[in-house]
Amino acid sequence: MGFVFAALYLWLARPSWRAMAASAALVLPGLWLRGYASGYVRKDAELTTTGPYAHTRNPLYLGSMLIAFGFAAAAASWVILALLAMLFAAIYIPTILSEEAYLREHFADYEAYARAVPRLLPRGAGAGRELAADGAVAATGGFSAELYRHHREYNSAMGAAAIYLALALKLLYFSR
Repeated sequence: MGFVFAALYLWLARPSWRAMAASAALVLPGLWLRGYASGYVRKDAELTTTGPYAHTRNPLYLGSMLIAFGFAAAAASWVILALLAMLFAAIYIPTILSEEAYLREHFADYEAYARAVPRLLPRGAGAGRELAADGAVAATGGFSAELYRHHREYNSAMGAAAIYLALALKLLYFSR
């Protein structure tokens, strides 16, 4: 499905240098957030509540959305934006709900965490303090470069560079 969407994306994209530059305002923070979050999460081993997880329960998905909508902006296509929104809703809503059910089942502190921290859009700096003040969830641990490498999050940056390159090539060689 991803390859089909990528081909459709490149076909429908109408990039401009300005749109590509402006898209970096979403793509770069999205890449940073995914990279930062990957250095905290220990999947299936513990309930991660520190770093970006103190502000949103799904920083990896939020980062992915920033990246994707940034590339929709780079493509300058309302069709791509609409397709992307539908695709994200179809994929991420059931995935997030399924993961929440798993976390509730496997981590006793998840309910307190879910009450203190929003599902997707962060409330800002207050969310982390609210979680710590609650005391129901132990919030320890810092960023780990080893975890970042283990999760291979650097692939996101390489993928983003490849998309920008493809858009630049389209703009240089295939624009009307």
